[in-house]
Amino acid sequence: MSRTLTVATRRGELALTQTQTVIAALKQQHPDLEVEIKEVTSEGDRDRRTVLWNLKDTGFFTSRLEEMLAAKQADFAVHSYKDLPTRAHEGLTVAAVFNRKFPEDTLLAREPIDSLDRLGEGARIGTSSLRRIAQLKHVRPDLESVPIRGNVRTRIEKLRSEDLDAVILARAGLERLGLDGEISFVFDPVEFIPAPAQGALAIQARAEDTEACAMLAAIDDERARAVTDAERQILTETKCGCHAPVGAYAFCDGDTMSLRAFLADASGRRLFRAEATGPWTQARGLGCQVALELLEAGGQDVLDELERQRNGGGIDA
Repeated sequence: MSRTLTVATRRGELALTQTQTVIAALKQQHPDLEVEIKEVTSEGDRDRRTVLWNLKDTGFFTSRLEEMLAAKQADFAVHSYKDLPTRAHEGLTVAAVFNRKFPEDTLLAREPIDSLDRLGEGARIGTSSLRRIAQLKHVRPDLESVPIRGNVRTRIEKLRSEDLDAVILARAGLERLGLDGEISFVFDPVEFIPAPAQGALAIQARAEDTEACAMLAAIDDERARAVTDAERQILTETKCGCHAPVGAYAFCDGDTMSLRAFLADASGRRLFRAEATGPWTQARGLGCQVALELLEAGGQDVLDELERQRNGGGIDA
C-alpha cells in the first residue's frame, strides 16, 4: 500500500545522514513508500555554550521533534537513542530501534597514540560528557578536561584550533560520516563504558498511528531493542538523567545478555561498577538488578550530591 510519511529530524550533517539511512532501510521493506523530510533546530543546536552536565531539563536535543510528532506535523522522527529521555512523551512510542552499531567511544589525538597511557602528564582532553570525564579522571587524575560543544566536524577542528591534546567522540557518528580515519584508538566498551543506547537510532511515532508504526516496525532490531532496553533501564531506575556520570553497556552472546554499568561522581574518585548476565529476553530485569546494586554500593549518595551541586549553581568538573 502506497503512503507518504513525513520524518522530522534535526538539522546537521550527522542527523540527516542517520535519517537517510533509516529512509533507505524503510524503502527496502516498503518499495512504494515516499518520505518527506522536515528539518528542525533543537534547543541543543541553538545553545552551544551551556555545558551539558549543568542542564536542568531533559530532551535538549529531542523535545522539538517530539512536539512536532504530537502536533501531527510529522509522522515519525529519528533520534540518536542516547539523547532520548527515558520518560516517554505522552502518546508517542519508539516504533523501531535501528542500526545499533559501533557503541564505543573513541579518542582522537593530536599526535598518534594507541592508549590513554601514551598521553602526556596533564594532557588537555576535549569532551562535553560528565560520564567520559569521570572515567578519564578515575584512571588518569592528572588529565585536564576541557568542555567543548558543536557537531562532529567542529569538535575535530577544535582539536587543532584550541590547544587540545585529544578529544573523545562516539564511534558511531564518525563511522556514519566516513570520518573513522580520524580515530587514534577505540575504547574497549567493557572498560570505558558508553552512554546507555549509544550507537542506536530510535524511530519514534504516535502510538495511535498504527499504520505508520507497523511500517516502521519492519526495521526494528529485536536484539538492539533488548540491549538498549537493559542499558536505559539503568537511567530509569537511578532517576539520574542522561547527563549524569553513568554508563551502561550490554551485549548478547547467543541467548545470554551481559550488562555492565557504572555510576560515579564528577571527579571519578568515587566510581561504582556492577554487572549481571541472564537471558536477553529479560533485559529490563537485568537493568533493574544492576541499577539497584549501583545505588546500594554508594551510588545514591553520589547522585544526591550531584543534585545538590546542580541546584546550587552547577557542577564543577
